[in-house]
Amino acid sequence: MTMHKVVSQDEWVKASQAFLAKEKAFTKERDELSAARRDLPWVKVTKEYVFDTETGKKTLSELFGKNSQLIVYHFMFAPGNKAGCPGCSFMGDHIDGELAHLVHHDVSWVAVSRAPLRDFLPYKTRMGWKFPWVSSAGSDFNFDFRVSFTEDSIAAGKNQYNFEERQTKDTGEAPGGSIFTKDEKGDIYHTYSSYGRGLDLMLGVYNWLDITPKGRNEEGNMMGWMRRHDEYED
Repeated sequence: MTMHKVVSQDEWVKASQAFLAKEKAFTKERDELSAARRDLPWVKVTKEYVFDTETGKKTLSELFGKNSQLIVYHFMFAPGNKAGCPGCSFMGDHIDGELAHLVHHDVSWVAVSRAPLRDFLPYKTRMGWKFPWVSSAGSDFNFDFRVSFTEDSIAAGKNQYNFEERQTKDTGEAPGGSIFTKDEKGDIYHTYSSYGRGLDLMLGVYNWLDITPKGRNEEGNMMGWMRRHDEYED
């Protein structure tokens, strides 16, 4: 670490009070942004999506369980892969402890990947995860929600990701999160999707790092320090 300004306790409190005013303003702005997100228009889901799960085939509606809201994490795991990408695995490490709170607050959560179950369930066991993880293999789900791309579209450089046309990775997979709600009649609506760094707020480790002196310490190599949790050297 480089040398940093060191002051008396009184000076530190004064500086902290000034910074607290900025934090409070940011919190208020974030609350306003969250309210604006909830006010976004919805689109009705009319296509029947079917997923392979550990307990058999389920429709998108059935993934809601008893809740009226569903969070889908688009987990990058292409057919034939042996391990999930480190970034999505980083997200996966945050989920199990949160699930009990979500499902008891009218929210279900599920990870969805394009690979078949047989490809990623061994990896789920390796990571020790318990959260529901299902396969969209054989459906258009990943393509419709702009997290999987065909070889032709990759070659042509005409993929829509994060609501704009851009070149995507050779893997043909990208991360994201999509939110759905279901009304009393059983109709499903897509309410929101977030891609790229839009899901940073969901990563508790990042939020803890952000309040430390070195922060994320990622200069020049974003996420380069990150490993799957069983690959760190002691």
